[in-house]
Amino acid sequence: MKPPVVPSLPPPVDQDYVDQVIARHSARAGRLLSILEELQEHNPQKYLPMEVLDYVAAKTDIPRAQVYSVVSFYALFNLEPQGKNTICICRGTACHTRGSRNLLERLKLELGVKDSAEEGGGADKLSVTTSDGKYTLRTVACFGQCALAPVVEVNHNILGHVNEQALKREIDHLEGDRRKHANQ
Repeated sequence: MKPPVVPSLPPPVDQDYVDQVIARHSARAGRLLSILEELQEHNPQKYLPMEVLDYVAAKTDIPRAQVYSVVSFYALFNLEPQGKNTICICRGTACHTRGSRNLLERLKLELGVKDSAEEGGGADKLSVTTSDGKYTLRTVACFGQCALAPVVEVNHNILGHVNEQALKREIDHLEGDRRKHANQ
């Protein structure tokens, strides 16, 4: 039986880096999650291109379908490029009853984004990136922080008891950081 064909990675993916990540996690239980998480975090657009998934599958001898099912199951992983800032709004029951829907609608207006649900889908799951690539707005089913409802995550920082004013301050803060870095 001949060995599987290992696909090549397109530029700008650093094949040596991917090989090092795979080697570093090769002996660990649950290695696939660790490999994928590190590769996504290393990507400037915080996502996993299909070519990377194919390469990881071939190098780890894990079926491609299994790699893809892991990436598509966990909300942590992205198959599309993400914005420089990620804002996730919880849509769980506690957060919904405490106003997360209003936060979501306000943020969509503030960032000028539309989602496919507005075009006839009606689904409550959202992942959309602004046209300028500054923000990705997502919803999640639950953060498991119900006592802090409504919960919003901004760039991996959990914020509790968020209202529209607090959310506006967070966006203004992100915009201020962006302007400050642009002036340096």
